[in-house]
Amino acid sequence: MAARIKMTSSLPRNLSVVIRPVQYRDLDGIERLTQESFASLTPKGASYATRQMQWLHRWYGLLKFLSWFPNPLQYRFCAYVAEQARMLLGMIQVSPFNRTHSTWRIDRVMLDRAVDKQGIGSQLLRHCFESILEARTWLLEVNVNDLEALALYRQNGFQRLAEMTYWEIEPKLLAELAQAEPDLPNLLPVSNADAQLLYQLDTASMPPLVRQVFDRNTRDFKTSLFGVLTDAVKQWMTKTEVVSGYVFEPQRKAAIGYFQVQLDRKGKAPHVATLTVHPAYTWLYPELLSQLARIAQDFPQQGMQLASSDYQAEREEYLEQIGAQRIEHTLIMSRSVWHKLRESKLVSLEGIQWTDVLQGLQPARKPIPGGMSWVQPSKLPSDRPVPSKPESVNFVNKNGSIEASCQPDSPDAQQEN
Repeated sequence: MAARIKMTSSLPRNLSVVIRPVQYRDLDGIERLTQESFASLTPKGASYATRQMQWLHRWYGLLKFLSWFPNPLQYRFCAYVAEQARMLLGMIQVSPFNRTHSTWRIDRVMLDRAVDKQGIGSQLLRHCFESILEARTWLLEVNVNDLEALALYRQNGFQRLAEMTYWEIEPKLLAELAQAEPDLPNLLPVSNADAQLLYQLDTASMPPLVRQVFDRNTRDFKTSLFGVLTDAVKQWMTKTEVVSGYVFEPQRKAAIGYFQVQLDRKGKAPHVATLTVHPAYTWLYPELLSQLARIAQDFPQQGMQLASSDYQAEREEYLEQIGAQRIEHTLIMSRSVWHKLRESKLVSLEGIQWTDVLQGLQPARKPIPGGMSWVQPSKLPSDRPVPSKPESVNFVNKNGSIEASCQPDSPDAQQEN
């Protein structure tokens, strides 16, 4: 209760703050906010933000047109801005996390330095919570050193879900890993027919709470024809190539390992790899990393980045053992839709008349017995007197046999005997 009051009291009382979808005239203000946020971003995050702004200036018209009807790119850029007197105060960008749109992700929140970050940030978050009704769970990832962002998200109901560590394998170490021959006899390419196997592997590789928040199903591991064409165009424009594969266990008829790596042909950015390994087959980490290193040999010598979570202790231990470098430590936080119940106005129970409430649960009239009976009317015992006290039954043992006798409890009955 105290936390709720503190949260609402930090919101600004100025009613002139307007929150609306992003328009083309907001791109210059968003770029200004992006440059101001470079101080709190890592070099990787700053370069990604710069590339995204360049891409947004070029393709904003197409993205706006695609957002008008259902398609795989409908939510490619779903963002809202907070504006006051034609001045941009902040921006929030969100996107669906899974195919069913039950979980949404907050991609980034950028706020002006001169505004009340807790107040404007809370208004942007609440606008997304109230306008996107299909979202049951919200998800975000924040750097552990960004204290202002952590305070903002915790103030709005986000809780810790998992910790992520990002690693980078240097080109020299990657070349050493490529010298080993990986022992992967059942390495197969990925297709839509393998979606069920990959879904089962993804389910087994994470704790129940994380699995519930992610809420993935088989469709999340399939690629539509439009998605294939979109990925091909994106790889051609960004000069990248994506290679994926999975390890099949024939005895269990299940996938036990999966990898996907995005390779940079220009040699300006490190390769980015994704690994999913069954907890019972952690011996696959050296084999899969050797396979990734051998794939990267055909491209310019660059490092390779991959992530590990706090529930993957074997992966972190192996990366520490081979000498990989930690480059970033983040926190995944989630917020359930049930927080809306806590944020609603509390109703006092003192003024409720419980007699009036319970009166509605009483029958409006006396119940009338039905006409159906299992006993015939002629056989009803009408003249039999009703005993005032129950009769007691005594058991007497005579010559090895047991006889039952009924004895009345009244004194008159005892005098007659």
